[in-house]
Amino acid sequence: MKKNSDDHTNIKQKADRRVATDFWSYTQVVLVLLSWLLFIIALVMSYYAAPDKDYGVLRYYDIEIRQFWLTPLTGYLYILLWLSALGSYLALMTDKYRSRRRSDAPLGNLMFLLAINLTWLVYILVKAQ
Repeated sequence: MKKNSDDHTNIKQKADRRVATDFWSYTQVVLVLLSWLLFIIALVMSYYAAPDKDYGVLRYYDIEIRQFWLTPLTGYLYILLWLSALGSYLALMTDKYRSRRRSDAPLGNLMFLLAINLTWLVYILVKAQ
């Protein structure tokens, strides 16, 4: 009976090897948070950089409607999106080389963020020119 409890203790010790958080975990968390923060800032900036919507009320009251992208803000938006995509990619690479267990959670939100950033970058290149 004693042997079974020792085996169980050894298995439990092997399963819980990663007790302390290492440098790469902190780096990954910082990259994820920074990427999402840059993405949210890019959302706000795109509101101001994109052309105005042409609503009937605006035309009725002869309010000027901007039909073009603001170039300086579009440049900053482009930089923010690239930095957000880079942070997402680096966090994914950190997770790929650091994660060794099947039970480690996949970072689907970063794959989504990277795809949205790249799609948005292509859209800006096509529409803002």
